[in-house]
Amino acid sequence: MGIRRIIRSRYPDVKRENARSDAMAGLVLGVESVPDGLASGLLAGVNPVAGLYGYLFGMVGAAFFTSASFMAVQATGAMAIIVADVDLAGRDDPARSLFTLSIVTGIVMIVAGLLKLGTVLRFVSKAVMTGFITAVGINIILGQLDNFTGYDASGNNRVLRAFDLLGHIWKIDLATTVVGVATIVLIVVLQRTALGSLGLVVAVVIGSGLAAIFDAFGSGVQVVSDIADVPRALPFVTMPVFGEMVGFLVPAASLAFVGLVQGAGISAGIPNPDGTFSDGSTDFVGQGAGNVVSGLFQGMPVGGSMSASSLVIAAGAKSRLALLISGGVMAIVILAFGGLVNYVAMPALAGLLIVVGYGTIKPDQVMSVAKTGVVQLTVMSTTLVLTMLIPLQYAVLVGVGIATILHVVKQSTRLTTRQIEITEDGRLRESEPVDDVPPSSVIVLQPYGSVFFATAAALEEQMPSVTPDSRHSVVILRTRGFDEIGATLTEVLGRYMNALNEVDSKLVLVADNPRIRRQLEATGAMDQLLEENLYVGTEWLGETVMRAHDDALRWVAEADANATSGDSSRGDTDAHDDD
Repeated sequence: MGIRRIIRSRYPDVKRENARSDAMAGLVLGVESVPDGLASGLLAGVNPVAGLYGYLFGMVGAAFFTSASFMAVQATGAMAIIVADVDLAGRDDPARSLFTLSIVTGIVMIVAGLLKLGTVLRFVSKAVMTGFITAVGINIILGQLDNFTGYDASGNNRVLRAFDLLGHIWKIDLATTVVGVATIVLIVVLQRTALGSLGLVVAVVIGSGLAAIFDAFGSGVQVVSDIADVPRALPFVTMPVFGEMVGFLVPAASLAFVGLVQGAGISAGIPNPDGTFSDGSTDFVGQGAGNVVSGLFQGMPVGGSMSASSLVIAAGAKSRLALLISGGVMAIVILAFGGLVNYVAMPALAGLLIVVGYGTIKPDQVMSVAKTGVVQLTVMSTTLVLTMLIPLQYAVLVGVGIATILHVVKQSTRLTTRQIEITEDGRLRESEPVDDVPPSSVIVLQPYGSVFFATAAALEEQMPSVTPDSRHSVVILRTRGFDEIGATLTEVLGRYMNALNEVDSKLVLVADNPRIRRQLEATGAMDQLLEENLYVGTEWLGETVMRAHDDALRWVAEADANATSGDSSRGDTDAHDDD
């Protein structure tokens, strides 16, 4: 009873009345995940069995920790391509290095979740992600041409190998290509029948059967057993290579970022059974747990899979129990039919991956971004080209850098400064700021937008210029809503204060955040501004700026009066000297 109570409190969506629906959904996802897992391992350039184990243990391990009930954590095309670009073959033990990479990726994801770093994803623009995902789709297709055609192309990257294939098209293996083409045709046709997603499994089975027929007639087609042996047993726990963990931080960070971005789409797009949406940071932790379990049980890195999550829902899943049942189905297939999996044809898996890659490319999204503007088109194109030409673990980080720079550029151009005119009846009217500070005047300025180091120069350009004629005037800068002003903006204000002081004018600052006062004191700007020229705002809108405006009017009047009195005194003195 105690265990049942814990399950009900931790997983309220798991109910006995939903067991039948969850079992059917788990069966569909489990069967479909077997060829998918093998294909992911193939795409990653590792033992296909590692993809199979990643699908099984990653999904089961994550299901216990994610906040999203239907998040299927499996290897994704983008993550597999990143793994393929990591030089695992150059390691002393490539297999254990792969498992180590999975564990390090999981640790990075868990730390990201615990630190609530989901906000970092906001810096990734749609242009960057569209370029990246489109390039991933193209890379998936190009990366399978060798297995699809039977020709071992040469080249430093997938693009060059594709051109090498085109230059030696007569060297392709006919039987291999026929199996690949037949599998693609069957997938396209069968998915439109009542089989639905199970059509993928049937197509791979038929394609592998066709390969066996070719083999019987002497035209050998490569199968899974030619590159790896699928054991009819589940793996034991394998410890990571601890000495390699630090060296895997960069590719692990890239894998984690891609997995978290894709998982965030599930967190925000697929509601839980009660209609609520999951917590993204908890899902980060769940995906990290899935990677750690996957690595410990000889699997490759995994992340939230939108296609698998959508499939299990379409199959009728009512709770996360469907994911656990799916893992059980995969385990049964491995134990009972592991020998048959060895005969799966490689071009059949390649055909499956080519269909997946084609589906990854979204022409509508590409056109939508292209129509947004030249900057967005440039960012998308740059990300796409870089992803095609350099290893993906670096392309991802470059994409994040581009997105961050783009964000800073956008924010720096969005600062707008308005002049506020306070009428006699107490109303506030906004207008464009004057070009120059006029003499004996009070100018109230209100900046709108993000104020940080990149916008400081924009604010300085938008403020009225100080000329020799700008005598006895007060410029009031209203910073309501600003959290801080920073060192760069403090320097800008210091220059503006000096310019005003040189013509017997001054700057007044109206701020409602105590942090701004502390920053002014810390930088020494407060000594230049003086206490009397800093007004602290209240909860009443306009009250403080009106008070500062009234005081400024009195200061201007006194300055003009003193100047007039001084001029008169000098005139009397001059007349006396003449006498």
